[in-house]
Amino acid sequence: MKPELTIESIKNEAAKFAGMEDSHDEPALYGVTDGKAVGTYLEHHFLDYLSKNYRYQQGNSASGIDVPDLGIDIKTTSIKQPQSSCPFKSAAQKYLD
Repeated sequence: MKPELTIESIKNEAAKFAGMEDSHDEPALYGVTDGKAVGTYLEHHFLDYLSKNYRYQQGNSASGIDVPDLGIDIKTTSIKQPQSSCPFKSAAQKYLD
């Protein structure tokens, strides 16, 4: 049985995932200049990665929260254009590690 996803484990997995993606060529993204498309691709890819290794309640786009039982919404941002849309009311609700 897969372990339950926790805030600590999602932070650890995010770091691992970022390292893997940093060195991973993705032909589906070649030539894509739409930041939202790239962000959506990475968010879905990360959630798929998590679901293979952990048990957790999966959210959906309509609810606006990707991992509702942990209150986590995954955002991918660009150095050129930081993320502006977010369901949270204050920075205190965001994990900034």
